[in-house]
Amino acid sequence: MYKVDLNCDMGESFGLYELGNDEDMMQYITSANIACGFHGGDPHVMRRTIELAKNYNVGIGAHPAFPDLLGFGRRYMTCTPAEVKDYVTYQLGALREFCRAADVKIQHCKPHGALFMKAMEDKQLARSILEAVYEADRDMIIFALNQSEVYEEAVKMGVPVAKEAYSDREHTESGSIVLTRRGSEIADYEAMANRVVRMVKEGRVVTHDGKDVSIQAETICIHGDTPGAPQLAKAIVAALKAGGVEIVPVKNIIS
Repeated sequence: MYKVDLNCDMGESFGLYELGNDEDMMQYITSANIACGFHGGDPHVMRRTIELAKNYNVGIGAHPAFPDLLGFGRRYMTCTPAEVKDYVTYQLGALREFCRAADVKIQHCKPHGALFMKAMEDKQLARSILEAVYEADRDMIIFALNQSEVYEEAVKMGVPVAKEAYSDREHTESGSIVLTRRGSEIADYEAMANRVVRMVKEGRVVTHDGKDVSIQAETICIHGDTPGAPQLAKAIVAALKAGGVEIVPVKNIIS
């Protein structure tokens, strides 16, 4: 039987600013990527989001970023691998203490935004993130794009790794993604949901420039701040179930 994990970036509100659709999304997903304060989130939001994930029995993941609250972590920064390793370690540590208080563990790590994209193409940066993850918990799963440096280095280092695909971003021929989704509204939820089913069952996706390419999808991301995200998530869950795909936590896929 086909299996897939559904993940969502969460806990990105901070102070008086509310972002995303955390509670509406939580009922549809199996893994939550929780912001750790560098691009979004704050101590109170982190605690609340962990408690919410625990209540819904959703796996908890760290969502570390460049220290760029103003740019929401989507601006590329020039940092040394040592600096990035410390940034990731710092953010993992913050989330881990809130997890400890809630009597849960961090299941996975998914870097955010520009840090995520840059690491996928930079071997040194990839290794610095993986070292931080490995030192924090050797069983922690890292999320990575197909054919990326993070995936390749994780395999070499023995770090558990899940290949990620996206429901609401355009893929490129190499398996990467277009960082910012094109268009502001989703015109056809069913078509996007069927696209996810095809990625999982057939291992194929049509790229942003119209090419039909191979892709592996062990975890699918649905961004909570995408307009109409809860409706998209609901459509994806329905399409996967109709297609005979079991939705399970990523820890049940990656051994």
